[in-house]
Amino acid sequence: LAIGVFGTTLTTLSLSLMEWRGVTTTNVYVANFFFAAAFGLVVTAQWELSVGNGFSYTVFSAFGLFYAGYAAILTPAFGIQAAYGEDTVQLNNALGFFMILWTVFVLTFLIASLPTNLVNIAIFFTVDLGFLFVASSYFAEADGHLESAVGLKKAGGVFCFIAGLIGWYLTFHLLLKDSIVELPLGDTSRYFAKTRKRD
Repeated sequence: LAIGVFGTTLTTLSLSLMEWRGVTTTNVYVANFFFAAAFGLVVTAQWELSVGNGFSYTVFSAFGLFYAGYAAILTPAFGIQAAYGEDTVQLNNALGFFMILWTVFVLTFLIASLPTNLVNIAIFFTVDLGFLFVASSYFAEADGHLESAVGLKKAGGVFCFIAGLIGWYLTFHLLLKDSIVELPLGDTSRYFAKTRKRD
């Protein structure tokens, strides 16, 4: 469930970031962010914790809470964007800070995923680049570089789209491994001494 929700939510968001078919407003995805991503990921994370999978628990919880926070920013009832009034420069800088700190957080997931498999590494690598480009687009817009901001946002959308597709691949791996075929993930644990010793 968690990986499928991750792939679905990130893929749809990335389409908007890339401005496919002229879609630039992301508010339509608020329901997805709150109820699919935030609720689904955080609830699923509890099961991961119950079986002792601390890494998955942390990742699922973090992304669920990220989407909850992002949805709150987009929801007018919270008044977050309205609080900035006409000061779009401050708003874009604040959004840039929001995204850049999540970029740093995802970087820790990337480092922690190195002893797992290539699929996990690819997901965190592309998400991190996607978040970095989106953060840069907010800063560029705050500085008045509108064309650069659009280009950076679209680049972020491309990386998020790739991450979403990799998430779908991982979803298919989990769904098919006990019935049809086990898709390869590219195990990397053998390259890490601590993991080899534990095995």
